[in-house]
Amino acid sequence: MTKLVYFAWVRERIGRPEEDLDLPTEVRTVADLARWLATRGEEYAYAFENPEVVRAAIDKKHVKPDAAVAGAREIAFFPPMTGG
Repeated sequence: MTKLVYFAWVRERIGRPEEDLDLPTEVRTVADLARWLATRGEEYAYAFENPEVVRAAIDKKHVKPDAAVAGAREIAFFPPMTGG
């Protein structure tokens, strides 16, 4: 099981802050995971309609979309952050 955590408008669109899932074997990268999640229902499709703007972290470390998800305990998704 991998814990998926959603923040800000990603969480609002999906309608839950987190969930534990068994990822399919074909999900190898963060980009694969975003594409797979988008197929899980209307709310997920809405959250990942522009996957290039959604950021991710694996086990609390920011990663790029091509990062491998194998062995991840937690994967977080969040929108770009601004501020100063």
